[in-house]
Amino acid sequence: MRGASGPSDDLSRWLEAEGIVPVEGPGTIADVALVRALLVAAAREGRAVSYSELLRALGHRFTRPKMRALCKTLDAIDAAGEEAGEPALAVLVVREGDRLPGQGWWTTLAERLGYREAWEGAEAERFVAAEQAKAFAYWRVR
Repeated sequence: MRGASGPSDDLSRWLEAEGIVPVEGPGTIADVALVRALLVAAAREGRAVSYSELLRALGHRFTRPKMRALCKTLDAIDAAGEEAGEPALAVLVVREGDRLPGQGWWTTLAERLGYREAWEGAEAERFVAAEQAKAFAYWRVR
């Protein structure tokens, strides 16, 4: 890990690249305002975004640690939105494979909304579509 600028600089760059500490400047995973703005824009367009797509928009490549950090930001966004009477935005962030939110969403927001069914399949797809439709309708007129 030694480089021309010293081992601590290399370690800092590695920690940032792995998403363990935030990168300075715009595009950080923990930037609640920026992530919220990206999700509001997607809601106004009537579309969901994948975890990878959202991370790329923030200037990062997909890694599990970065995805987990992003999920904490999504939780903060939805908590503030709930207090303001807004529909959830985290439901717009989905896996590329099945276009459904990840496990964390199901165990937090979906449970708070009373959903207790399987996290995959037709019932899950209907539930997610209904929650996404709320966000699309709300943000389309604001």
